[in-house]
Amino acid sequence: MTSLTTQVHVASVGHPTYCQTFPCEPSTAEVGRQLLRDVLGIWRLDELADHAALIVTELIANAARHTPCNEIRLMVERPSATRLRVGVLDRAPTSLPTLGEADVDDESGRGLLLIDSVADRWGYDLHGSGRRPWAKEVWAELRIKDAA
Repeated sequence: MTSLTTQVHVASVGHPTYCQTFPCEPSTAEVGRQLLRDVLGIWRLDELADHAALIVTELIANAARHTPCNEIRLMVERPSATRLRVGVLDRAPTSLPTLGEADVDDESGRGLLLIDSVADRWGYDLHGSGRRPWAKEVWAELRIKDAA
């Protein structure tokens, strides 16, 4: 079980950020959801937990399924007082996410569709130089209601 007492990076300036590196495998989603719920509890944003947990699950599943990476970095951030951002960084910058269509009988292929339905916005950022990125972060944001 993961808690915030394990190796979690906390930004010392600006808006709060928690991040941790995990194995790039589907079982990481459970640990990632727990880390997320711990962070949301600290920030008193428990009302976002269900949608944010769905986002974490799908982002981790997509990284595990569509990249050859051994590790991913899960990030939970507050880029502003009114936004929660959940992201997964992997070292497969050429494997870009696309919003696809799944047939009724398909057992997979709906991850980004689910994220698109619950998030206020989502996307990806490449890390590194424009000509030779070394990683990508796929992220989704939720609006924080009644932010002070």
